[in-house]
Amino acid sequence: MKKYIAECIGTFVLVTFGCGSAVAANTLLGNSGQGLPLAYSTLLIAFAFGLSIVAMAYSIGNISGCHVNPAVSLGFLLSGRMSKKDFGGYVIAQCIGGIVGAALLCAVFGSNDALGANGYGTQSAMGISAGIAFLVEVVLSFVFVIAVLGVTAKPQMASVAGLVIGLSLTLVHIFGVPFTGTSVNPARSLGPALLSGGIALQQVWVFILAPLVGGAIAAYVYKYIAKGTPGADPMEIEESTEK
Repeated sequence: MKKYIAECIGTFVLVTFGCGSAVAANTLLGNSGQGLPLAYSTLLIAFAFGLSIVAMAYSIGNISGCHVNPAVSLGFLLSGRMSKKDFGGYVIAQCIGGIVGAALLCAVFGSNDALGANGYGTQSAMGISAGIAFLVEVVLSFVFVIAVLGVTAKPQMASVAGLVIGLSLTLVHIFGVPFTGTSVNPARSLGPALLSGGIALQQVWVFILAPLVGGAIAAYVYKYIAKGTPGADPMEIEESTEK
């Protein structure tokens, strides 16, 4: 139960500080009559999400592994590094954390008009279609999840894993924010969409399904390229530890 609570807290922090930082900056500059350059907001959002993961990785990583993302948990499940029971518990906890985080933003900002929801079409700075949004999210999720699987498979990388994962999340946000706002995380997208309603809720299926597809592909690709590779195959590491 403690690891599920940890996952809930981690996802809550991710949504609160990741989505909240972007909304706060836009609100502040909007109230002062200034626009926020897209390049600036992209970097702000990217680092807010990345640093949130770094903070949580070194806080709850030793309790739950700090997945705080159903796509990451799916990658671990399909890689044989997580049980089905834990996968279900993690996903439920992550979704609850995302919803609570979005609810807090509603209370803090006094509105559900802007909660950092992902989107395409008129909700995208690039005005992309649903198909392109899906493709972008699959690719971004693949890159992020394979990075997580790789760095967590190496015991010698444990001390820096949180930093690597946080920087990887920052990387995919820098590319993805202008397209979709960057999800790569169904729980992160579900919370703001549920509280915002309207078009955000209508489009959220893309940001739930695409990250899961990207995470699944990453799991199978990593299993294939890591199998038999010294220091890279988690199954091999577990067997040698048991001996």
